[in-house]
Amino acid sequence: MPTTNFIQIYGMTEMAPIMTILAGVFHTQEGRELGKIRSAGQPGIGIDVRIVDPEGHELPRGKVGEIIVLSPGVMLGYWNKPEETAKALARPGSEGWMHTGDAGRMDAEGFVFLVDRVKDMIVSGGENVYSVEVEQAVAKHPAVAACAVIGVPDDAWGERVHAVVVLRSGAEASDEDIRTHCKTLIGGYKCPRSVEFIAALPVNGAGKVLKTKLREPYWATRERKIA
Repeated sequence: MPTTNFIQIYGMTEMAPIMTILAGVFHTQEGRELGKIRSAGQPGIGIDVRIVDPEGHELPRGKVGEIIVLSPGVMLGYWNKPEETAKALARPGSEGWMHTGDAGRMDAEGFVFLVDRVKDMIVSGGENVYSVEVEQAVAKHPAVAACAVIGVPDDAWGERVHAVVVLRSGAEASDEDIRTHCKTLIGGYKCPRSVEFIAALPVNGAGKVLKTKLREPYWATRERKIA
């Protein structure tokens, strides 16, 4: 479709719903060479976006943190859910800003790059590991049909990177095969320290993997502590 112009929008219902826009020019061959095709674009008109640390302090460009957004379209709150509303909109130092729960970074030109969900970040030995990056590496193994990466308790590391893998029909792979494969694609500290093989990943009605279900057996009897 050579005459079709494609525009990418990143948003959420709570923002009514637009936050950032990646204009059509960046989806052309010339635009791809600018290195923005993997971004979610720049904030829309009248929309402010920040990347902040857990205390709400704005981070330097290029650093990964939580994406928060301020605009006239920010919701008033969640219906009959005051605690969730306060968590999203009333954090000290960023009152009125929508805390998206998404982890990302912003480059020098204001383009936002999504990295992961904040709750899915794994802190192992003091290093932040983003599950999406590990999942992308695991998924490139030819024997892998589907995978999910979670943090599980580890006495030495606080959390360790744990991969839950569904193999393709008739395919075989060991935990060592998966780990060795990942070491060719990502840093060693990000690679799974343990691998679990199951028949199918638990998903909700929309097909989203239920990582809470995968975490439950590991965290059910422990108080969550992160190194």
